[in-house]
Amino acid sequence: MSKYIGNELELFENARNWKNYYGSFIKPLLGLHVAEIGAGIGGTTLSLYNGKQESWLCVEPDAALVSEIDQKIFSGKLPAVCQSYTGYAADLKEQFDSVLYIDVIEHIEADEQELKKAYELLRPGGRLFIIVPAHNSLFSPFDKMIGHYRRYSRASLKKIIPSGLRIEKNYYLDSMGYFASLINRLWLKQSIPTSKQIKFWDSYIVPVSRKIDRITGYSFGKSILLIAQKTG
Repeated sequence: MSKYIGNELELFENARNWKNYYGSFIKPLLGLHVAEIGAGIGGTTLSLYNGKQESWLCVEPDAALVSEIDQKIFSGKLPAVCQSYTGYAADLKEQFDSVLYIDVIEHIEADEQELKKAYELLRPGGRLFIIVPAHNSLFSPFDKMIGHYRRYSRASLKKIIPSGLRIEKNYYLDSMGYFASLINRLWLKQSIPTSKQIKFWDSYIVPVSRKIDRITGYSFGKSILLIAQKTG
């Protein structure tokens, strides 16, 4: 995994519209036992937990970020079913109903090998959930600063999914956000967005994207959602 700074985690923690958007696809399909790989500071955990899970393992290699997760569990900001684990997916032995990689795979150099391990962690019928940034043409100083190796197309993401997984959804999301990213790539060249820019994107751009994405059949956008189920 590339060196991960985590500077953007707090910026995006309050991107509620965005998290509610992709969460609308994920939350109804979560099983009872979840492993979230690259859990960061627990922001995604809180947004996706639907009250039905019996266990939720927050896997994070950065000890400082794990400490923040532990504090949130202790204070009740995260559900009591949550546990933290300092390490990687490759360290795990148990199996889960769901394995989540929310904006994580792009930080991992050996992404195909990582997803083979994810396959092993899934019970039969379990699901893999992935969110990644789309389009290498949008690769910006921001991507480089936060340790991205790449961005993806639907085809390149599909190519690294293990054969024992049946792809249920492979959608582009946030069509209007694509143009915001393009502006940054071509003109602004920011290494990190401001909190005001994140708030504007989440408050105004994401709701419009949510409507347009449906009209365009999820065929265009700045992020990709992939959901795949383990067969057998």
